[in-house]
Amino acid sequence: MTEERRIITMLVENEPGVTARVAGLFARRGYNIETICGAPTANPKMSRITITLWTREEQFELVMKYLRRLINVIKVRDMTGEKAVRRELALICVRAGQENRAEILRVVESFRGRIVDTGRTHYILEVVGGPDKIAALLQLLEPMGVKKLARSGVLALYREPG
Repeated sequence: MTEERRIITMLVENEPGVTARVAGLFARRGYNIETICGAPTANPKMSRITITLWTREEQFELVMKYLRRLINVIKVRDMTGEKAVRRELALICVRAGQENRAEILRVVESFRGRIVDTGRTHYILEVVGGPDKIAALLQLLEPMGVKKLARSGVLALYREPG
């Protein structure tokens, strides 16, 4: 079986050390976390942790089982399917000389991104979307010279019925 990108979200108690225990579970079992993002929810006693990883189906099932056993974990869900809304934020610093400024603006606009900082030789761009959208934008900007990149990691919520 081949590996595929999987997204897990979990509700956990908002207490010190919980994120470290979750990350430690992955490290002990030799699973590589591609992205991890955690923050408090609307309920200040709980946090949501979203993890992206590449894994085979049987490994993924084991990960889900291990996570459900952890103390402080309230709920674990697979967010890989179509029933979830997934987004990521990327800040991209790209070289912007006189010769390519118009092209950068055109590309960013086509991805519904925006310029958040302008300098004599650079733009810093902000784009929100799925990981594939961000990867496609990066591929178009690469020839112009991506200087720096910061990505938030995937955030996900299940769609509400109706």
